[in-house]
Amino acid sequence: MAVDSPLSSQLGPPACERDAKALHFIEETTSHADSVQDRVLTEILTRNSQTEYLTRFKLNGATDRETFKSKLPIITYEDLQPEIHRIANGDRSAILSAHPISEFLTSSGTSAGERKLMPTIKEELDRRRLLYSLLMPVMNLYVPGLERGKGLYFLFVKSETRTPGGLLARPVLTSYYKSDHFKTRPYDPYNVYTSPNEAILCPDSFQSMYAQMLCGLLQRQQVLRVGAVFASGLLRAIRFLQLNWRQLTQDIETGALNPKLTDTSLREYMDKILKPNPELAECVRHECSKDNWEGIIARIWQNTKYLDVVVTGAMAQYIPTLDYYSGGLPLACTMYASSECYFGLNLNPMCKPSQVSYTIMPNMAYFEFLPHEPDSFGFPCDSPPKLVDLVDVEVGKEYELVITTYAGLYRYRVGDILRVTGFHNSAPQFHFVRRKNVLLSIDSDKTDEAELQKAVENASRLLREFNTSVVEYTSYADTRTIPGHYVIYWELLGKDSANSPTDEVLKQCCLAMEESLNSVYRQGRVADNSIGPLEIRVVKNGTFEELMDYAISRGASINQYKVPRCVNFTPIMELLDSRVVSSHFSPASPHWTPERRR
Repeated sequence: MAVDSPLSSQLGPPACERDAKALHFIEETTSHADSVQDRVLTEILTRNSQTEYLTRFKLNGATDRETFKSKLPIITYEDLQPEIHRIANGDRSAILSAHPISEFLTSSGTSAGERKLMPTIKEELDRRRLLYSLLMPVMNLYVPGLERGKGLYFLFVKSETRTPGGLLARPVLTSYYKSDHFKTRPYDPYNVYTSPNEAILCPDSFQSMYAQMLCGLLQRQQVLRVGAVFASGLLRAIRFLQLNWRQLTQDIETGALNPKLTDTSLREYMDKILKPNPELAECVRHECSKDNWEGIIARIWQNTKYLDVVVTGAMAQYIPTLDYYSGGLPLACTMYASSECYFGLNLNPMCKPSQVSYTIMPNMAYFEFLPHEPDSFGFPCDSPPKLVDLVDVEVGKEYELVITTYAGLYRYRVGDILRVTGFHNSAPQFHFVRRKNVLLSIDSDKTDEAELQKAVENASRLLREFNTSVVEYTSYADTRTIPGHYVIYWELLGKDSANSPTDEVLKQCCLAMEESLNSVYRQGRVADNSIGPLEIRVVKNGTFEELMDYAISRGASINQYKVPRCVNFTPIMELLDSRVVSSHFSPASPHWTPERRR
């Protein structure tokens, strides 16, 4: 029952007293965004005043914004790499943070082909838990009764490694799921999962997915929401069900667990809950055996009220497929976060995906915004950029996010491009536009133009013995398959028609491209099975001239025309596909290990 609370009246009546406190916190924090930002910056600069990094720029204990902005440069990851390497190699002095660096969070963004290492401190877990604690109180405003059921969420840990100095390096969600904050979380009727910790924390991706799917089926009547972190992850779960429903239903029917599940703690848990249930097995078998899987989520988990997945940015490409498998269930995007920092939440989580805006919570870090011109490629050296404070951004304008964190990132360019859509109290709300410079993305991978160019160059070396070269190329992320995969269109020039490259050679070109791509891509291919084999489609000679003619017919300047290195405009893709003469897939997985390349 809703609780009357004048403190949270702007957002709506809270579902319970605990929600009232959470909504009041949101209102208070966003109503005083500028003063909260002042406090955050003062706290960061005061506690870290004696660090090597801040001492280098002679702040001399100053904590005001004007001094901070005048003395500290705006930086990228590459600027910080010397300090990162020292910490990774075992230097425990106060280089970036006065608090000890507890571990590195590996970013999905890469530098020199390897995941970026983001330093973090133990208390950051408290900040992340705080933001998580605000999500359900907001959702309860829109979807009543969630305390009467469970969430089927597909959550996974990924591989971790240690730096030469002994610090753990792992993805932010793996860090969170393995923390006591998650493992020993108190019971919350609004946040109960069907997946046990034993399944979520199982390092084997097949066993983890199998157990989570089985638990979701066993508790299907209790499931009120279905989700994963990203849209691509939820679609992988559906694909897994397509491939494994026969064995899953056999387990349910007989009460005997698939022998492929060998993890001891996982088997012990499943043995406790798995009992013969022929009626449930037949129900699931009846739905999964049909040729048409449209609406399969709503057909199996009939009480589902919404899907909880990220469908902004590159994940928007999965919306039509999610709609197909869910029967059009609402898509909820709840929060905005990265390895560097957790930023904010969506105060209207049941809005349409195209209307998602995230409210930045000013207590999470100190935020600045670099005005972004869509056609600009940086800023001239003689004209340093003027960054805008959180409360001073303008509606309708785009900015690149710049953060200063408690863990020791100072004026760090995150690389996210955001558009201001409005304000909640004095805190701005942003639509996520895109990651800067990202060309291709299927899951958490991010491939830019320079990396794609290098991959094409490396692969094309295999064509030299056939006197063949790549004349032009473009690409797109094909998400019609599960998992999605990269498609590269090549137009070839061969000087010896009697000695053309064979199918096997072009398959090896696919693999050579994959070997050239970053470690996040290769992990997605090898360990996570979140990306399918790369495909090269060879097109007829003259295809890219036709592409230019089409662009010019639509108003492009012939003098300024450049071949787009990535395409997603349907008429262009139809033109390219109509000119394909052969198609070739990578014949094997590229090399990948959790260890970083030395």
